[in-house]
Amino acid sequence: MKADIKNRISLSQIPRHIAIIMDGNGRWARGKLLPRIAGHREGINSVREITRICAEIGVEFLTLYTFSKENWKRPKAEVTALMKLLLKTINKEVKGLHKNNVKFDVIGDLEMLPKSTSGGLQKGIDLTRKNTGLNLSLALNYGSRHEIIQATKILAKSVLEGSVSLDDINEELFSKHLYTNLIPDPDLMIRTSGESRLSNFLLWQSAYTEIYMTNTYWPDFREDELTKALIDYQNRERRFGKVSEQVGSSS
Repeated sequence: MKADIKNRISLSQIPRHIAIIMDGNGRWARGKLLPRIAGHREGINSVREITRICAEIGVEFLTLYTFSKENWKRPKAEVTALMKLLLKTINKEVKGLHKNNVKFDVIGDLEMLPKSTSGGLQKGIDLTRKNTGLNLSLALNYGSRHEIIQATKILAKSVLEGSVSLDDINEELFSKHLYTNLIPDPDLMIRTSGESRLSNFLLWQSAYTEIYMTNTYWPDFREDELTKALIDYQNRERRFGKVSEQVGSSS
């Protein structure tokens, strides 16, 4: 890692959890007159670099929006190519993640994924289960509205069965029934490619998340772009509903 990033950011103000909407692979490829899948392949290099840097500067959790439930609407050929690329990438990268003490996991509804893909993901999860470094989560076949509805159904069933009362239901209990029940809410969410929306990603969890938008396409999002996002984050005042004077007096 370049020494430059450590000189430009405060290592005492590193976000504990960074979530990234990795967008712009197709447009990056189109701008270079390449097929869309070429953008996805180049995006993997960004994943590798950002994961490495996050691990080195002390980020504890990194969640990457990899494939949404809405992405199944894309052309069948592209979806098939993406699933093959995902499996190939996991098989290639997981040993390196394990060597670097990264704990790998997946959040989302995995039942719709091809068995070969879900099997490869599970091998990666099993291999890195006991690692204690960066927690890397891929959001696959993930949709936040679906996640919230599923959690609601589980709690409703528990109420009907009598194991949970209505008065027991609060934010903490509800959060325990989300895919992210073992992950803290994001401190910083980054979206690449110039779009300004959350696209059904971590809606419940992002109530007080700082959001950073950049025009850079994901395949070009590397160390310098992450540094810019971190500088922007560290220059913000996180109040969580308080006023500035309260935040200042408690720091």
